[in-house]
Amino acid sequence: MHTVCLDRVHPSAVLPAPREATAFWRDPHFGGMECMSATFITHRFSPHAHEHFGLGAMETGLKLATIRGCKRVCGPGDLYLINPEEVHDGSPVGGIYRYRMIYPSVAMVRGLLEEFSDCTKSDMPFFPEQIVCDPALANAFNHAHRLMQNRAGALEEEEGMLGVLVAIFARHSQLRPAVTKTDQDAAVARARDYLHAHFADDVGLAQLAAIVGTSRAHLIRSFRAAFHITPHAYLTSLRIRAAQKQLSEGHSPIEVAFACGFADQAHFTRNFKARTGMTPAQFRRG
Repeated sequence: MHTVCLDRVHPSAVLPAPREATAFWRDPHFGGMECMSATFITHRFSPHAHEHFGLGAMETGLKLATIRGCKRVCGPGDLYLINPEEVHDGSPVGGIYRYRMIYPSVAMVRGLLEEFSDCTKSDMPFFPEQIVCDPALANAFNHAHRLMQNRAGALEEEEGMLGVLVAIFARHSQLRPAVTKTDQDAAVARARDYLHAHFADDVGLAQLAAIVGTSRAHLIRSFRAAFHITPHAYLTSLRIRAAQKQLSEGHSPIEVAFACGFADQAHFTRNFKARTGMTPAQFRRG
């Protein structure tokens, strides 16, 4: 049996330890659409939702996500398809994973489908399944995403990603009429609306329950049943969404922290990274 003396191994033969990294940008060829590629080892996303669609594919490793209250594992060859306002989280399974995401707006998707299919702008596409196995399309998505990240050129970038987007919605989405109201418990709906209107305020559970006319216990149970998330987690997600808008407009992280109801910048940064995978400063530069 041969043994290796580590102090005699040439430094170039020792591979560097993998590190977590996130690349974020707003693509000018798609109206400033937010794009991200990330490598995570231990980072865990807190439950959150986006106002836009979230479309992505894994490159390596496995990711565990909770969507609609159900846990699913996503790996290479899978597409990760999140509808607007759909609460989800994410964490690694057994180590490092790398994936790519884009966040097209509802308006952009509707315009795209109207241009390339028989859909109209009144149609609302949605994905009935959030993790689907489609290796060919997942590979095509990752290739088109790399072209965008590497600035391959406007024509090549647009053709590549447009073709992938149309194929994803054609294969894996359904259409339903635009919905403006839900059948949620009336108290839950009032609580949700109040949080939207007062997201920067220090809202207490007893205060919120009194405002909507229910008990604290009923409010928590009903809210979780409707959104798969607690009122506090929902409020934090709203604050992060407002913060993203203000950061993209050029406001400083410390200004945004206080404007969006966070106790201090450190608290803001922790919550922002837990839901986006990056710091506020990185998002602002993107």
